[in-house]
Amino acid sequence: MSSTSWRRSSTTGWSISSVLAALAVVIPVAMLASSILRPNAEVWSQQWSTRLPGELVTTALLLAGVAVGTIVLGAGLAWLVSAYEFPGRRTFGWMLILPFAMPSYILGFLTLSTFGRTGPIQDTWRSWFGLDAWFPSVESLGGAIIAFTLVLYPYVYLLSRAALRDQAAGAYHAARTLGATPSEAARRVVLPLVRPAIAAGAAVVMMETLTDFATVQYFGVDTVSVGVFRIWRGTYDRDAASELATLVLAFALLAIAFERVGRGRARFGQSGGAAAGIERRPLTGWRGVVAAVLCGGVVLAAFIGPVVQLTVWAIREQTSDRGTPLIDEYPGYLWHSVQLVVITVVICTVVALVVANARRFGGSRITRLASRAIAVGYAVPGPVVGIGVLLAAVALDQALGSIGLGLPGFVATGSLLVLVYAYTVRFLAPGLSAVETGVGQVPEEMTASARTLGAPPMETAWRVHLPLAKASMFSAAVLVGVDALKELPIVLLLRPFGFDTLPVWVYNLASESRYQQAALPALSIIVVALVPVFLLSRRLDRRQG
Repeated sequence: MSSTSWRRSSTTGWSISSVLAALAVVIPVAMLASSILRPNAEVWSQQWSTRLPGELVTTALLLAGVAVGTIVLGAGLAWLVSAYEFPGRRTFGWMLILPFAMPSYILGFLTLSTFGRTGPIQDTWRSWFGLDAWFPSVESLGGAIIAFTLVLYPYVYLLSRAALRDQAAGAYHAARTLGATPSEAARRVVLPLVRPAIAAGAAVVMMETLTDFATVQYFGVDTVSVGVFRIWRGTYDRDAASELATLVLAFALLAIAFERVGRGRARFGQSGGAAAGIERRPLTGWRGVVAAVLCGGVVLAAFIGPVVQLTVWAIREQTSDRGTPLIDEYPGYLWHSVQLVVITVVICTVVALVVANARRFGGSRITRLASRAIAVGYAVPGPVVGIGVLLAAVALDQALGSIGLGLPGFVATGSLLVLVYAYTVRFLAPGLSAVETGVGQVPEEMTASARTLGAPPMETAWRVHLPLAKASMFSAAVLVGVDALKELPIVLLLRPFGFDTLPVWVYNLASESRYQQAALPALSIIVVALVPVFLLSRRLDRRQG
């Protein structure tokens, strides 16, 4: 056997593993999508005659409102900190990404507890203006849009700020040199250049909004995702839930289409270099104060204020004689979360390492396609993944049962195996992205040298790629772990009986208006979620100061 044939045969296993990983991700989504090809007329008739028309309209309005809100807030703040100099600009530049660590289902119940009918704001309002004084309804579509906007605008902010630095700076300078005023250059040159980044950020925002069915329930908003959850948890009607989940997938495809339309034909590749950026105009006097207050107000409303409130509640629950801290239940919920996170991180990191190395060793078209296909799990909403995995698990159960290997109750009451599978499908993509970045930074010559000296792929991956990609693997573990810890929709859909995690505990307590008792687990989630935010803020501070 020639050396070339030997090398090809020795990497075949890696390529097959890569394809199997991609299939494991794609199959649940494909099974859900295919269910629309055999619709149940009775299910659709029943849904259409009851809640479905309202859910469709509400979902569309929610997505549109959150998209507009995050574009205005995120892109506006990115332009403010990139194009102007004002007091605290550098600090606000990284503080504006802190809401990344604030799950929407936590900010949602905090908003209700503060501004709701029984909250301190309305109590004070009625004491001033009378018991019948009008106050805007918080438990409404508008309240949900505001809460989602405050939590999700960093997606648009980060992408817009990166585009302003890497793509728009040179064109802006050229336009100013040719005599354009700052506002003309921004409107006619900068905005078209950053439009793809804004559209991409808005698409991610809409995906995250579609995934949620906890926050919207706080505000009394009935979306298609809420309908999926209600059907599955209320009746365990798998067929009805799966068919309704195809509508969630359809909205996700519309979000992707929005991104494509928003991007248009824009394909920009200019870069201003490491030290480039738009020359900032100083804002002095009251203008500088307004800019600082605006940035500070957003950070206060979206992160600092909620964290302070949660801290006060948590301390009060632990120290007050009238408190009911439930501290004895905390270790159980924490253990369930840690157990699920650790298993998911290990599986995702190992699979990501296999796929990344398969692409390095083989580089064939099929391994590249497999790598891209894995992104499907992260590109569709959580309820789609959850119901799709449920369908795949049922099909596996039936296949095993047909040969006498069925596992009684494997799906009917949920299982940790199914839950971990759904988490892996959902969170493998960000882990793979980080690992591929690390493996891609290993010089091709080092890989080629190891292979030329006779090292098999496994040894090359273990002794060459792994040591050099350790930092990226750590980043992958952190990203996957934090996403898994914060995840609520999938675990609500698929958790085994009695297997409640910290997010589920927060959701259950908040749903019963036991806000103070929800403070401790909510703070635990936020503290862990701050880890990747701080890593990102350090990088942002170095590159885009």
